[in-house]
Amino acid sequence: MPVVVVTDSSARLPADLCGQWGIRQVPLHILIDDMDLRDGVDDVPDDIHDFGQATTAAATSPELDEAYRQALADSGGDGVVAVHLSAALSGTICAAETTAAQIGSAIRVVDSKSTAMNTGFVALAAARAAADGADLDTVAEAAADAVSRNHGFIVVHQLDNLRRSGRIGGAGAWLGTKLSLKPLLRIDDGKLVLAQRVRTASKAVATMIDRVCEVVGERPAQIAVHHVANPDGAADLVAALTERLPTCEPAIVTDLGPVLALHVGAGALAVCVEVAE
Repeated sequence: MPVVVVTDSSARLPADLCGQWGIRQVPLHILIDDMDLRDGVDDVPDDIHDFGQATTAAATSPELDEAYRQALADSGGDGVVAVHLSAALSGTICAAETTAAQIGSAIRVVDSKSTAMNTGFVALAAARAAADGADLDTVAEAAADAVSRNHGFIVVHQLDNLRRSGRIGGAGAWLGTKLSLKPLLRIDDGKLVLAQRVRTASKAVATMIDRVCEVVGERPAQIAVHHVANPDGAADLVAALTERLPTCEPAIVTDLGPVLALHVGAGALAVCVEVAE
């Protein structure tokens, strides 16, 4: 049996891709009042990003244990590669490593050092290797190699969610400003950091497109576009990237999901890129 790949709901993998490649997903959590809502399982309000009292939580050890043990059984004992969002952004990796150690060496945990479809692309790289019949070590190596080829950018339209999230590295000074800024953020070694401060949303998106084109160059690449309650902005972004990067595959387009939306707020637009080897 092939090695089975497990990830978490932050990966934003469309259901058809999960089905095609046999990827399992463990839910992250949204906590609001006395409710614990599982991302992708329970009904979450569409405007959850506007709930100032809502917070997020990592996948739990029991959830990971159940997912890993079932995947290991389904692999016929060949093994499981678990690809999760950055340890700098969530406690899921810590719980995953502890859980994997309790089950045994047939579970390999890979820190994607990112989130959203950058995590999804790493999981897909592992799943494709598994589908080709690769053994556990080789599948884990395919995932680790993909980590270095992934780049993520996001334009945030409002600062309140960022202030509450505490997920932005070294951002205290500029987050305190009352200036009307539209920050362009990027993923750097698993951390969400400020790439550039821009005065208007349109200029921030244009700058993000330029950054993506610089990363891709003339190489083939996989691209995903995400948004928070901004489908029109996502469509315009896809159109611009398609024109600028004609050699790339058509972009995958999904919303950022409630967990990530709580940290970046309404209007956010993100681009995840995996360049070819």
